[in-house]
Amino acid sequence: MSNKAGHQARKRFGQNFLHDPGVIEQIIRAINPRPDDAIVEIGPGLGALTEEILAVNPRLQVVELDRDLIPVLRTKFFNYPEFRIHEADALKFDFSQLMVDRPLRIIGNLPYNISTPLIFHLLSQAGVVQDMHFMLQKEVVQRMAAVPGDSNYGRLGIMTQYFCRVQPLFEVGPGAFRPAPKVDSAIVRLVPHETLPHPARDLTTLQAVVRTAFNARRKTLRKALGGMVSVAQLQRLGINDGLRPENLGLADYVAIADLLVEEKGHVADGVNEVSDD
Repeated sequence: MSNKAGHQARKRFGQNFLHDPGVIEQIIRAINPRPDDAIVEIGPGLGALTEEILAVNPRLQVVELDRDLIPVLRTKFFNYPEFRIHEADALKFDFSQLMVDRPLRIIGNLPYNISTPLIFHLLSQAGVVQDMHFMLQKEVVQRMAAVPGDSNYGRLGIMTQYFCRVQPLFEVGPGAFRPAPKVDSAIVRLVPHETLPHPARDLTTLQAVVRTAFNARRKTLRKALGGMVSVAQLQRLGINDGLRPENLGLADYVAIADLLVEEKGHVADGVNEVSDD
């Protein structure tokens, strides 16, 4: 399906263009852009949100992968000389290079097919971010905000909450997009913690523990973490080895990872990376 700008939405880029004025207004209200904010939009598409942000903040920067959309955006917003377009893959883009004198406010209607790895990529750069507002598949937002015991609780929620406060804002139906996706969407606000509530001694080890646990989420911790953590180690931490991975909170996983680092006597490489392996 094409749209009134003549651009064919591309399935391989996961493109669903936002067109509902009411939803756009609701999103802009949630973001509350200010003239001096350092705002970066990922995947501006045909510029539905871009147009509203530029009216307030003419120094907006965008990251767009689809080269066919670049001339559309340049033409549409030619009267904003400070508007900058970075033709790049957001999954590989170094957002820290865009920070000059203030942390970034990152926004975007994220393609569903890359949303989880993109979130992990952005979390690894949370130190340069003031906040993030994203349109995501509703299920992804539920996973990000999930708490222990919730069926949606897992790696994405734990690692997102390690870095950020997660605030689901509102849901958006398929009719707000062209073409209409087959799933419901939701807007989420992520605000990086000024001070990490449960800092791990080594982030790579924490990730390995969480990944291993949720690869066998139906099993008890004794079995799920059997090749990595002993029953004696869990007992030393006061953690019941008969629980399932979804029953432990972030602080418990950090405690397990820290104990492993302490007993191995070294810190793994890649401490600053967050991956979705």
